[in-house]
Amino acid sequence: MNVSDAVAARFSARAFLDKPVPKDLVVSILDRAKQAPSGGNLQPWHVHVLMGEAQKKFLSLVADRLKANPMGEGGDYEIYPPNLWEPYRTRRFRCGEMLYESIQIPREDKPGRLRQFGNNFRFFGAPVGLIFALDQGMGPPQWSDVGMYMQTVMLLAVEEGLATCPQESWSVMPKTIKEVTGIPDNFIVFSGMAMGYLDEDHPINKWRTERAPLDEFATFHE
Repeated sequence: MNVSDAVAARFSARAFLDKPVPKDLVVSILDRAKQAPSGGNLQPWHVHVLMGEAQKKFLSLVADRLKANPMGEGGDYEIYPPNLWEPYRTRRFRCGEMLYESIQIPREDKPGRLRQFGNNFRFFGAPVGLIFALDQGMGPPQWSDVGMYMQTVMLLAVEEGLATCPQESWSVMPKTIKEVTGIPDNFIVFSGMAMGYLDEDHPINKWRTERAPLDEFATFHE
């Protein structure tokens, strides 16, 4: 598979097969992804991998904690800016509508939508859960470095026949994540990621987000 094919094939999967991913494959992907660029070669990313029984225990604890605090524990950053403006507001709204339409949950079914959102905190059933963290002393340039590492992980996963879903939703559970993984208190829980084999038959995996045309975001100066 060439890079262009991997870029075109990658999407955020939200249903996975109950099929384990070999640990050595996960190790290989994470190790090869370290070729991602970072300013000054800081390589600020730290990754914690949750698989097997460790993941089951972690998700059970998360479920218990969410019963007491359904909105999470409060993260180190806002996932979206408040009062999101156009065209970003419409893009986010359209993404949500397409997702819920695919699984036939109407807008008025608030409990149904909340249940689906809760699947974030089960890694959507994926056998591999990744948590990405970085030292809180790092700034926005290093956050973008972590994002580039994550993108590299996702493209390598596609090459290996795996699907992924980056999940900033995990940033709202920093206390529980740090308790389980041992991530230091002076680190930011930046994002999670689900990884596994795609459930191709699940309707939630049959739609794709839309992309703006090139002339909306690229300006050529010649």
